[in-house]
Amino acid sequence: MGRNAALPAGYERFRVSAGHTPDDTGCGLLHVDMDAFFAAVELRTRPELVDKPVIVAGAGPRSVVTSANYPAREYGVRAAMPVAVARRLCPHGVFLPPTHGLYGEVSKGVMAIFRELTPLVEPLSLDEAFLDVSGALRRLGETPAGIAALIRRRVRDEHGITCSVGVASVKFVAKLASGMAKPDGVVVVPAGQTLSFLHPLPISALWGVGKKTEENLRRLGLATIADIAAAPLARLRKAVGNAAAEHLHALAHGRDERGVVVDSPEKSLGAEHTFDTDQRDPRVLERELLRLSERVAESLRRRGLRGRTVSIKVRFADFRTITRARTLPAGTDVARVIHSTAVALLAEAVAGAEVRLLGVRVEGLTGEAEPEQLTFDQPAPRWRDAELAADVARSKFGSAAVRPASLLVPAPDPPRGEP
Repeated sequence: MGRNAALPAGYERFRVSAGHTPDDTGCGLLHVDMDAFFAAVELRTRPELVDKPVIVAGAGPRSVVTSANYPAREYGVRAAMPVAVARRLCPHGVFLPPTHGLYGEVSKGVMAIFRELTPLVEPLSLDEAFLDVSGALRRLGETPAGIAALIRRRVRDEHGITCSVGVASVKFVAKLASGMAKPDGVVVVPAGQTLSFLHPLPISALWGVGKKTEENLRRLGLATIADIAAAPLARLRKAVGNAAAEHLHALAHGRDERGVVVDSPEKSLGAEHTFDTDQRDPRVLERELLRLSERVAESLRRRGLRGRTVSIKVRFADFRTITRARTLPAGTDVARVIHSTAVALLAEAVAGAEVRLLGVRVEGLTGEAEPEQLTFDQPAPRWRDAELAADVARSKFGSAAVRPASLLVPAPDPPRGEP
């Protein structure tokens, strides 16, 4: 059951409607999820397309769908679907390219609304977050469902998009509820009805149940959350292991001790690119690593972070995927350091094989203010100074204002299979 699950039969009693609000006493946890976020943001300036199937996606032959509005979803189009499949399902759909930077700007505004209401905000992505409003009820003179309505109204009025809200006493139930509230609705799960809400649902609705786990559980004859709740722990342990069994057993009984985590520190930052045609030319691969390294380094500097471990991700033409990593003597936010490390890792991992996707990631992040270890193999300080100056220029004149010379006129991808 995904984030856009329809409200199951018999669950209308949980939906907030005119004249009906379920008892939200003790339900201080909210999960707020924007509706078809990227598509909705694009449609703000294209109102004539609101009722048409709109799909936000890149133009390359291997691009995937970033977002689809609800008319497009009626044709079966979903996020992360290959664009070629989306075009077959919805040949009359309107395909729009993503507007980079715009979504982050809207997301900041939405998150600012949340933080005006409560300091306990845990963003999960650009378009969704958990909020704990328990401590804000008296100050705002509102109930949890009232705060959900306030959030929906402000997001609509200030940003021109809609959102759906799940209200519950525990986190994972609030997230399930927001999926059932879509689009543009509120679902409240009263604390005393948590189990009656959960138990009829399929086991796939439980947080942490993927395809393999679901198969293992169904082999035991477990189909609903009620089945998980009734199963002996020993039986679950044999199927999915000790940790997963205890986790699923607790959730099936409506227990989720996790609170809202404010400003959870980022553990890594990365970027990746799928080529339009498979590549084996080292010059093309190294140039793409440079572009990715530039993006990652700029993101690190913007956040005031450095990282000690550089890793690459390589997906070959046969979809086999590998990762390789190297830990540096000291943390860095310099693209040249990241790139040189990535190139060395690539040389070790790829020997003339055709590459479908490349990714660069920096891990082990710390703040800039933390002490650095002086080493003899670090680049001269002028490289970092130059990249900082480039950041300033890009902030004033746009992302293409300053780029490495090798990225100014990228060579076209050679035909598939050509060296």
